[in-house]
Amino acid sequence: MEATQSTCLFLFFLLTRGLPPEVAADVQESSDGPSAAQEPVWLTDVPAAVEFIAAAEVAVIGFFQDLEIPAVSLFHSMVQKFQDVSFGVSTSSEVLIHYNISGNTISLFRLVDNEQLNLASEDIESIDDIKLSRFIEINNLHLVTEYNPLSVVGLFNSLIPIHLLLIINKASPGYEENMHRYQKAAKLFQGKILFILVDSSVKGNGKLISFFKLKKSQLPALAIYQTVDDKWDTLPITEVSEAQVQNFCDGFLRGERLRENDESGEKAQKVEL
Repeated sequence: MEATQSTCLFLFFLLTRGLPPEVAADVQESSDGPSAAQEPVWLTDVPAAVEFIAAAEVAVIGFFQDLEIPAVSLFHSMVQKFQDVSFGVSTSSEVLIHYNISGNTISLFRLVDNEQLNLASEDIESIDDIKLSRFIEINNLHLVTEYNPLSVVGLFNSLIPIHLLLIINKASPGYEENMHRYQKAAKLFQGKILFILVDSSVKGNGKLISFFKLKKSQLPALAIYQTVDDKWDTLPITEVSEAQVQNFCDGFLRGERLRENDESGEKAQKVEL
């Protein structure tokens, strides 16, 4: 178990080390964009809240007993920053009780693994723009989540231990069609496998590609990784097909063609990267 934890931590380290601070800022800026002013949806009762959460891949809800606290205006400002997230607000005691909320809290709900993540009351009191943005960005996991320096934290904190990566150049011909088929396949494994997109044209992603022993000539490719026991496998492809992804994932779940990074010498060499 100790070796497994060490390798999982190593992979996490591999994905995150050497990234300059401005990268995180770039990620945040990419989620901003000009758009018409939007407001959170008011959730007045439990059925409305349940329906709202079920309809969104990622929903962020402000559960407020006091609308005069600074966190409320800050929460409203997040609506413009995260266009791919659904925002709601509720002051209903019935709704708060239903979601086991006491006091003022901001919660993030994920469809991909049915997670509810709450900011603690003490965090709400000291929350600022950077902290709230980071909370949303880190935990903003969709049916297909693009890898970036912040999303990787949420991926490794997810309760789903199996991750499927599509490693592909986003500028390549047919990328949009490939992504459409990849997203359709992701729905088949909701709650079982996290689907991730890795842009192979990003220089910083080269370490991730080499971890799976893939060469540029073998891309695009699928790579599947199990964080619990460090099992993994890869499949070079010419294009994404729903059936191909399904067969690859089903085979991995059945224990077929699994690999292990069990070469101690190789591990030592990688750690020095």
